[in-house]
Amino acid sequence: MSDEEPRLLGLAPYLYYADAGEALEWLVRVFGFTERYRYVDSAGAVFQASVLAGEAEVQLAGVGSDYWDAKGVDGPVGQLTVVYTDDADAQHARISAALGDQVEVSQPQDQPYGARLFTVQDIGGNNWTFWQQVSDDLDLPSGWQKVLPGEGH
Repeated sequence: MSDEEPRLLGLAPYLYYADAGEALEWLVRVFGFTERYRYVDSAGAVFQASVLAGEAEVQLAGVGSDYWDAKGVDGPVGQLTVVYTDDADAQHARISAALGDQVEVSQPQDQPYGARLFTVQDIGGNNWTFWQQVSDDLDLPSGWQKVLPGEGH
């Protein structure tokens, strides 16, 4: 065991879906993610997979209602995952074309913290915000401030 502090090497959201194969296909087709790998059972059903959004990895797992019953809940609570992009408008056009009228996709909007973004919900109820940083200038509400580590609060 080393006396050195461990280094953090990254992070990967781990999202639950009722049908991981369907979610995998959807994320690749709609968002343009790249499939990294998939694990399938003896019937060929996907039970776990990984996709890449740029260099960021997202893990998918297929779990049935028995999994949630054992935990005493109805199902997973959706979460928000931010995907950084260099062109929010082009990503919005891609996703809107892929989905047609199936799913509502918010319009890209400029935010006071220098981002242009929009949000869409996937087939598993997870929210995805596509974020383009367009400016380092912040227009925070009165009384709000950015505090960096070591500056005090």
